[in-house]
This record gives sequence, structure tokens and C-alpha cells, in this order.
Amino acid sequence: MGAADLFQAPVLKLLASKVHLDHLRHTAGVLPVRTNGSQSPLFFVPSGYGDCSYVLSLVKDMEIDCPVYALPWPSFNENDRPTLEAIAAQVVLAVKKTQPRGPYRLAGYSSGAILAYAIAQHLLSIDDAVSFVAFIDVTLSATPSNMSDAQIALEMIFEPLDTLDDKRFQLLERLAKECSITELLQKAQQIGAIIVDEELYATASMYAHFHQALQSYEIPALPLEIHQFYAAEPSGGRRVRADASMRTEQRSPMRGWDRILDVAAIHAVPIPGDHLTLMSVWENRRVLAAVLSKALATDPLPRIFDQHGSGWRR
Repeated sequence: MGAADLFQAPVLKLLASKVHLDHLRHTAGVLPVRTNGSQSPLFFVPSGYGDCSYVLSLVKDMEIDCPVYALPWPSFNENDRPTLEAIAAQVVLAVKKTQPRGPYRLAGYSSGAILAYAIAQHLLSIDDAVSFVAFIDVTLSATPSNMSDAQIALEMIFEPLDTLDDKRFQLLERLAKECSITELLQKAQQIGAIIVDEELYATASMYAHFHQALQSYEIPALPLEIHQFYAAEPSGGRRVRADASMRTEQRSPMRGWDRILDVAAIHAVPIPGDHLTLMSVWENRRVLAAVLSKALATDPLPRIFDQHGSGWRR
């Protein structure tokens, strides 16, 4: 899976930018981003942070004829760690309240794209059709990961921080191998790396729970075609530089998905920028919006939305 899916840094800036969307984690509903359109809707899956704010900026630049919704992230707790399949099943309940019948169209950014794939898996398992799946720069590492909660939190919070020097990062990296998230954050605050509050701890814990589900997810081959919009420039994070298998996969437009799907089923399109700047830089995001819009326009199973209230029909 990809490196941390931040699209703004430092992490506190990102957390502050998405506070107004925080309720999405705890509701069974969806966020309507665009309500007009004659074709079946596009559902965006939240990133690995449970964050949908990237959708708002992206959709502004898209030229499409369909409603767009941002999906919720299920709530997590310490005593109940669901599998990715179970998370997907929860999200499908929210999807079906908006669109009772398929075919469905899904999109996800970074590790959220793997959840989009699991949602497609669940929909297919209950005999629903999925006509469109878009990945925005998600990489599958060739080496299975078994990171602890604290190591996952380290990747989320401290990997993107340009202000954290390598010496302090390496100290936290060593500590994360044998401590809890609470202990990691306490140590980070002691060395002046970050100021810890309840929001940061809660977000780090939910991120860790989600990524533990990702780590245990056995990705099946599905009868789907996917659109992979990949970053043309390599990411430069510390973890990526240290992970040889990740570097290998990030040099391929397939991003490792050709180990799961036939190459002919993967429509790979380069986007200017790296994993973060393809979304955070307007010029790059505009390119992404244009090619995503074009891909939607060629969806082989469009459905018409009846403005008089009868829903989607062929």
C-alpha cells in the first residue's frame, strides 16, 4: 500500500482543514458534493485518514453529468477491529441508501482506493454491478506489511513533517517498534516534535485500525477494469526511500495491481506531481479532474437519473 496519503503538510494543517467534515466518520449518511446530473452517481471513498476534503476541491474542476457523493468512514473502537471486508459492508449500507441498485461507480485516493476495491468486491458478492472503479495513486507493496499501531501512526503523523529532522525521526522510529500510540505521542511531545491533543490521538488510532485492516486484507482478483491515475513523479518520503519493494512498485504505472488483475484491465494514466502534489497543486489537480471526467464519460454502463423521483434506470 502507499505511503501516507496526506495531501497537505504538516499533519496539523490537514487535521485543521477537515474538522468541518469530521462528522462523516460517525454517521451512516453520505456527503452530497454535487447533486445535479442525469447519469448514475460517483461515490468517493475517504482516504486512510477518513478524510473526504480532497473530493471538494477535485470535483470543482470536473466536467461531469452526474451527482457526486463522499462516503462515510465507519467508527472504530479499541475492542472491535473490523476486517476491511466488514468495513466495506458497512459503507455499502450508506451507498444503497442513496442508490438502491447498481451499476455503481466508485473512486478512491491513496489507501482509500483499496477500500473502494473492497466495496466493489462486496457489491459483486451480492450480485450488484460495478461499472466504474477509479484509483488515484495507490501502490501495492510486493512485501506484506506487519507494522504495529505505533509504526502506522508514525507513518501518518511524522513521515510527512518536513520540520522533523532525521535524528528525531529515527528516535521515534526505534521507539515505535515496541510502544503504543500513546507512548509514541508522549515521547514525540517531549522532544518537541509535535503538540498532542485528543483530536490527534483519536485520528491516529482510527488510522491505525483502518490500516491494520488493510494489512490483513487478501486482495482478490475481481472481474473489473480499473482506472489508475498515478503520480508521474516519485514520492520522496523517508519510509518510501527505505522500502525497496515500494520503490520498485512506484516506478511502474501499474503500481503493483498487475499482480492482482490482468494488465489489460488496468487503464493507467499519468498525472503531474507526486503522491501529494497531484492533489494539492491546482495545475496538477486540474489535469486529474479532466482525465477522470473523460473516463467517466466512457463508462460502458451509464444509467439515467429520473429528475421526477423514480431514481436511476437503464
